[in-house]
Amino acid sequence: MFSPANAKLIHLADCPEIQEFLKDRRKIYSFDLLSGHSCPFAEACLAKVKNINGRRKFIDGPLTQFRCFSASQEAIHTNVYNKRLNNLNLLKNKTTNEMVAIITHAMPNNLGIGRIHVAGDFFNKRYFKAWIKIALMFPDRLFYAYTKALPYWIEHIEAIPENLILTASYGGKYDKLITELDLRSAIVVYSYDEAKQLGLEVDHNDSHAANPLTKDKNFALIIHGIQPKGSKAADAVNQLKRNNQRFSYGRA
Repeated sequence: MFSPANAKLIHLADCPEIQEFLKDRRKIYSFDLLSGHSCPFAEACLAKVKNINGRRKFIDGPLTQFRCFSASQEAIHTNVYNKRLNNLNLLKNKTTNEMVAIITHAMPNNLGIGRIHVAGDFFNKRYFKAWIKIALMFPDRLFYAYTKALPYWIEHIEAIPENLILTASYGGKYDKLITELDLRSAIVVYSYDEAKQLGLEVDHNDSHAANPLTKDKNFALIIHGIQPKGSKAADAVNQLKRNNQRFSYGRA
């Protein structure tokens, strides 16, 4: 169910503020669900990959402005698609306690930092509560997530433990809650100039997202992934390529 750190997260280990969670050879993992299919509050980034007649195809949402990068992974890699689909199927229609049992049984013993969802989001309230319980069960481990499920966050805001770091992700149905309630946020930008104009640092390795010491500081993410042909997002990616600017994440 869990996946080792990807090309982006592997560099999170370089962040000095989170070293305490990686003592005793602990590592970084992620827990992922099928993109779009588990994202009830997504709008601007909504994209799903569906298996149609034996072929996986992108299905963009009616308000999609830029395509979710993790959906791009599912379109390309069969094993990634199958693993995330299996995770989602295992958790659907389960109680909170059942989900806690399923996830903790699969959790690697050497997990020090867990990103909840490189792909996917909190698909219902029971599932959100399950991760609160898991974080409380493992206070010496760090968990963090980007989310558009802001109603669940607000309803349980007093119950969220210190080792569960949340970032409100712009581009959802409840963006207005981010400013109304001053939630820490991340926004996808199409260029470094745009991030500069917004007064935001760009997070390249999740050091902003995961660091408990910066849990109140907003930041930006550079557009990446396969974007719809002819879209502004695709044009932005091409411009980043022409400028030889960093926007994707390899292991180098």
